[in-house]
Amino acid sequence: MENQTIQSSDNNSLWQLTKQSFSNENFDLTNMPIKKAVFLLALPMMFEMLMESIFALVDLYFVGHLKESAYAIQSVGLTESLLSIIYAICIGISMAATAIVARRIGEKDRIKAAQNAAQAISLSIFITLILSITGFIYAKEWLLWMGASEEAATYGYSYTRILLVSSISIMLLFLINGIFRGVGNSALAMKSLWFGNLINIILCPIMVRGWWIFPEMGLDGAAYSTAIGRSLGVGYQIYYLTRKDSLIQLKWSYFKLQWNMLWNIIKIAVPGMVQYMIATCSWVILARIVAHSGGEVGSSGFLTCLRLLVFFILPAWGLSNAASTLVGQNLGDKNPNKAYQSVLVTLKYNIIYMAIVTVIFFTMAEILASFFTTDEAIKTIAKEAMYIGAIGFIVYGIGMTLMNAFNGAGDTITPTIINIIGFWIFQIPLAYILTYNLDMGPTGTFIAIPASETIIAILAFILFKRGKWKLKKV
Repeated sequence: MENQTIQSSDNNSLWQLTKQSFSNENFDLTNMPIKKAVFLLALPMMFEMLMESIFALVDLYFVGHLKESAYAIQSVGLTESLLSIIYAICIGISMAATAIVARRIGEKDRIKAAQNAAQAISLSIFITLILSITGFIYAKEWLLWMGASEEAATYGYSYTRILLVSSISIMLLFLINGIFRGVGNSALAMKSLWFGNLINIILCPIMVRGWWIFPEMGLDGAAYSTAIGRSLGVGYQIYYLTRKDSLIQLKWSYFKLQWNMLWNIIKIAVPGMVQYMIATCSWVILARIVAHSGGEVGSSGFLTCLRLLVFFILPAWGLSNAASTLVGQNLGDKNPNKAYQSVLVTLKYNIIYMAIVTVIFFTMAEILASFFTTDEAIKTIAKEAMYIGAIGFIVYGIGMTLMNAFNGAGDTITPTIINIIGFWIFQIPLAYILTYNLDMGPTGTFIAIPASETIIAILAFILFKRGKWKLKKV
C-alpha cells in the first residue's frame, strides 16, 4: 500500500511538472534542482522542434503527390537548402540573443535583457530585407546553381521566390523564440511555433489542391501557406513580447540603436552564423554531389531522407537547447559548476532519445520513405541514406548538446572551429573521395555523414571538459 502511494505521488508530481512546463509561467531556473530545470525547459523545446519537423514535412507530403513529384520534391528540397543561408543568419543572431538574454536574466537585469532583445530584432530585420530583395530577383538562377535541371528550376522557381520574399517571418520566428528561450520561457516559443504551423497544416492542402474558395495553386500553394503560417506565428510572439506582464517587455525606446549592445550581439552572432553556415554549405555541397552522381532520382531520394532526418533530429535539437539556456543563466548567476552539471544531465537525456530514433530508423525505413513518395527508385535511395545516417545518431546527439552548451556561454567561436574541422576538412573531402575516386556513388556521400559527426562529437567533448567556456564574458 505504501509503495502504491509513493508511486501515485510520483505520477502526480510528474503530471504537475508537465503542466507547469507548458504554462506561460516565468521560472527562476537558477534556484531549482537541475533535473527539474532541464525538464521544464526541454519538454516544450522538444515539442516546439517536433512541430517544426511536422511543418517541414507537410509541404513535402503534398508536393510529393503532385503530378511532377520529382521536380516538386527537388524544388522544395533545394529551396530549403537556399533558405538555410537565411537560417544561418537568423540562428547566429538567435544564438547571440539567447546567450546575452540568458546571462542578463541570470544577473537579474530584466531591462538590459529587453534592450538587447530589441537590438537583435532590429539587426535581423535589416539583414533580411536585403536577402529578400536579392532572392526575388535571382530565385531561378539560384536553383540552377544548386544543381536543379532547367525543367525543375522553371517548375519551382516561383515557390522559391515566395519563400525568399517572406523570409522576414522566418528570421523573426527563429530569433524571438531564441529570446523566449533565453528568458527561460520555452513554452511561449513552443506555442508560437505550434500556432503558426497549425495554420500552415490547415492551409497547405486547401491551397495546393484548390479546396473551398481557393484556386488550385500546386507547388505555389505550399509556399503561400508556409509564409502565412509563419507570419501569424510572429504576430503571436510580438503580442506576448509587448505585454506588460512579460518578463522582458519590449518598448519602442529600446529599438534606438545602442552601438555597444549591437556590437556585443554581432561579436557573438557572426561566429554563430559562420558556424551554422559551415554546416549548411557542407550539406549543400553534399546535395550537389548526390545530384551529380545520382541524377534526379538520387537527389530526390537524398532530400527525402534529409526531411525525415530533420523530423526526428529536431526534437533532439530542442532538448539540447535546454543546455544553452541553463549554461547562460547559471553563468550569469555566478554558478559555473551548476552550468556544467546541467549540460551533463541534458546530454544523458539526449543520448536516450537518439538511441530510440536509431531503432525507429532501422526498423521503419520502408514505411517512412513510402509515406512521402510512391516512386520505388526514390524510396530505395532514401532508405539506404536512412540506414547509413542512423549509425551516427547517438554521436550526433552528443555533439549537438555540447555545441549548444558552448553557444549558451556566448562562446560561438569554439563550435565554429569544430565545424570547420568536421565538415570542411573531413566530411566534404571524404564524400568526394568515396563517391568519385572509389566509385561508390551516392552511397559514399551517405557514409561521410556519420563519420564526420563522430569527429565533431569527439572534439566537442574534449574542449567541453577543458572548461574554458566557463570564463566567457558577454
